[in-house]
Amino acid sequence: MLHQIIPLSRESVESERGPLSLATQLPVRRLEIRAGKLGTADFFDVNSVGGDSHLQFMNWTVDNNGAYDYAADTRGYTFGLMVEYQDRNWALRFAECLMPKVANGIKLDWNVHRARGENLEFELRHSLVRKLAGVVRLLAYANHANMGSYREAIEAFQSGRATVPDIEASRKQGRVKYGFGVNMEQEIAKGISLFGRWGWNEGHHESFAYTEVDNSLEFGAGLSGTIWHRTFDRAGAAFVTNGVSRDHRNYLALGGKGFLQPTSCEAYLARLIFSTPPTPDITETEDRSSCPRSECILNSRQIVLIP
Repeated sequence: MLHQIIPLSRESVESERGPLSLATQLPVRRLEIRAGKLGTADFFDVNSVGGDSHLQFMNWTVDNNGAYDYAADTRGYTFGLMVEYQDRNWALRFAECLMPKVANGIKLDWNVHRARGENLEFELRHSLVRKLAGVVRLLAYANHANMGSYREAIEAFQSGRATVPDIEASRKQGRVKYGFGVNMEQEIAKGISLFGRWGWNEGHHESFAYTEVDNSLEFGAGLSGTIWHRTFDRAGAAFVTNGVSRDHRNYLALGGKGFLQPTSCEAYLARLIFSTPPTPDITETEDRSSCPRSECILNSRQIVLIP
């Protein structure tokens, strides 16, 4: 990935080096351009409390907005062009990314005239608590791809043209799936933060790249180990409820399959998830798989505890 920073002010701020940027000083006002292979979720819908499945929560819809069907291949990467404007208290970013040729596919469609993912996010850094950090992010996206329609798949089944609802048989080029999201985090005391997300997509066209969720709401809290003098410790809890649209639900109820729902298996029910991700302060030589985590999944048919 290529990364170009265009300064728009002489004043600079300190920046922490990481895998996505090596700069230690950045202009307060700047334009950043990135091009190449990237993970869309590394730049959009980020959250410092719930955004890392390695060191925070396990569940996909806690670490990311479940209704954000962001452009990616089956490994989570795409190629794209991203332009971002950063100011002292706000930022605006836009990315045009490649979509997979088929749902959850490994091969990307390089014909951007017919297939592409457009992502727009506004970020406002404003705190509700004096001298503590707070941020709100507003997201919108639109995916253009060779997508199937849940309603058309159901109609083909009910008319006798198909033995089971088949989303793949209803695919057409140029269809658009769009959605919106809100992402917020607020530090309420040193080392204690609250966070939350809301997401929605239109749900008429098939889940294509991330997961089979059409609406999502989550909230939670995180603790930093600095409170008990262990810098890299983390602890937290999150609650999330996910659902699918009426068309999506009817499709699954009639026996239709999706790329993450191999059978209907009562998966059309709304799902409530409670997750706790304590991560102890360990060295690189220790086994992270031993970190205690738990997740409780609840719906009207089952309660499952995952240690």
